[in-house]
Amino acid sequence: MNPAPLSGLYAPSLSLVTDLYQLTMAYGYWKKGMQDQEAVFHLYFRRPPFNGGFAVCAGLAYAADWLENLRFSDDDLAYLRELRGAKGTPLFEAGFIDYLRELRFTCDVDAIAEGTVVFSNEPLIRVQGPLLQAQLVETALLTLVNFQTLVATKAARIREAAGSDTVLEFGLRRAQGFDGGLSASRAAYLGGVDATSNVLAGQRFGIPIKGTHAHSWVMAFEEEEAAFQAYADAFPDDSTFLVDTYDTLEGVRRAISVARRLRERGHELGGIRLDSGDLAYLSREARALLDEAGFPKVRIVASNDLEENLIVSLKQQGAKIDTWGIGTQLITAYDQPALGGVYKMAALRKPDNSGWDYTIKLSEQLVKTSIPGILQVRRYETDRGQARADMLYNTAEPLPDQLTIVDPLDPTRRRPIRSTQFRELLEPVFRQGRRVQKLPTLQESRARAHREVLSLDPSIRRFLNPHAYPVGLEQTLHEYRMQLILEKRAVRPA
Repeated sequence: MNPAPLSGLYAPSLSLVTDLYQLTMAYGYWKKGMQDQEAVFHLYFRRPPFNGGFAVCAGLAYAADWLENLRFSDDDLAYLRELRGAKGTPLFEAGFIDYLRELRFTCDVDAIAEGTVVFSNEPLIRVQGPLLQAQLVETALLTLVNFQTLVATKAARIREAAGSDTVLEFGLRRAQGFDGGLSASRAAYLGGVDATSNVLAGQRFGIPIKGTHAHSWVMAFEEEEAAFQAYADAFPDDSTFLVDTYDTLEGVRRAISVARRLRERGHELGGIRLDSGDLAYLSREARALLDEAGFPKVRIVASNDLEENLIVSLKQQGAKIDTWGIGTQLITAYDQPALGGVYKMAALRKPDNSGWDYTIKLSEQLVKTSIPGILQVRRYETDRGQARADMLYNTAEPLPDQLTIVDPLDPTRRRPIRSTQFRELLEPVFRQGRRVQKLPTLQESRARAHREVLSLDPSIRRFLNPHAYPVGLEQTLHEYRMQLILEKRAVRPA
């Protein structure tokens, strides 16, 4: 078996985008007759990425598309039929393969809209339905939501650092494969960048595409100025010259010479790009040369391993940069390789259908102890829409008249809720496997992200030691969780 390494990878069926243990658990549930027992799972993360104060939710559109098309093809089933256990016997019996052939997704799914700012322990997605199905979708949902949320959050931080400057995403060549590049370009645009160099992302998602030229363009000509002139001849109204191939400031002077000739022909140079060296110093010198020559509107684009903290530093140094090209640091979500999102069962219908058993996963670390119940996230806001606090509560149990939230990591930290203005963040997306919500466009989600980030207090948005946004368990949920912890945890002898 020697399949084409790329052309056949993204087949119509993506149902095998999962871990083996999802299928072995599904088989076990089927063998025990538990496949249709109703369960509730939550997808959430334990800490905001990049040591920051928030995250920007992304990836729901991909997840909804995957769920809608969850089918096991003949090729999928043929492969599963060939799998063998330790003794060489089939890993899955024929009846289970037949079951998978007829499987259709019938769960309810509620989710937080893409572009919403979110915090630790808040369910981004809630899946409720037959146990086997709700378990089976775990891996795909995590891989689709974790990565895009990570990149969207990084982009939002870069946008915060850049202010009103233009931000371009240039990272495709450093991405983790084609799909990593495509989904990251989408998430970066959602999080706040203005354009991408990724042409496929432009085609598929309607993201504006931008680009300059590489050093190889300059090196292909005997003289740097001749390279600039040739590029200007090809793109008289869309030229940005990369000026640091040999000597940066000499490159700026040569760009100015070509810009003069462009102007004589009725065109204007768009910009110059700095890709190495002391960007603060070089941008100031380049700006002075351009202004003195009568080109104050020529933009200065900077690249070279930029990220939010370096952008802030360059601005503090008086850099004259108005467009930031971000590549590796954004497309790979440097310096945090994964969000750390998890998917945990929180409720299981009793076998006799008399009610729910709320489930909890314990740990030696309190941060890894899950939250039981069928959870909703309620965000309290000011009259101006500024986020004040979030409350997690169990929708299957009545709420008390007086509301108090309790920090899940420090029960001594409590906060009474007096605000009457709130919104519920988890919204219906699927009911019994059918899509019931038309998801926002990417442009609408991007606008939401911009509004939501600005709704946070600056102390939460800052990069160094951000203030912790208040997220708590409704008090009766906290008390029930503590009761479960005590019931489940073994008492060890002294």
